[in-house]
Amino acid sequence: MTFSIVIYDPEEKAWGVGVASKFLAVGAFVPWLRPNVGAIATQALANLTYGVNGLSLLEKGYSASDTIRVLTESDPLREKRQVGIVDTKGSAAAFTGKECYSYAGHIVGNNFTVQGNILAGEEVLERVSQAQIIE
Repeated sequence: MTFSIVIYDPEEKAWGVGVASKFLAVGAFVPWLRPNVGAIATQALANLTYGVNGLSLLEKGYSASDTIRVLTESDPLREKRQVGIVDTKGSAAAFTGKECYSYAGHIVGNNFTVQGNILAGEEVLERVSQAQIIE
């Protein structure tokens, strides 16, 4: 079980990534952030190059959705991966491969994305996405 949220606060111009998982030391693999650039969560069969290369693409001005397209199109194991990204404009995008363990999915909203795998169901992601709007 893993789920994460990538979120951007446009007033503070700050990003955050939160992750919970059954896997040990998940915080060393899932979250990737760079000030004034964006934030990424890579999980499932995590590809650490999604973090490094994704931040480089965002820094070059790629949107969140274009960054996901570039990262996944050349990855032969993309269907086993999951990634969520929020860029400098607060645009969010996510990808959930078809071979991620069920339940796997994502929800993209204004300034955030939540994604998860090996979950009880979609309602887990719905609750996480609703929690981000509580002030």
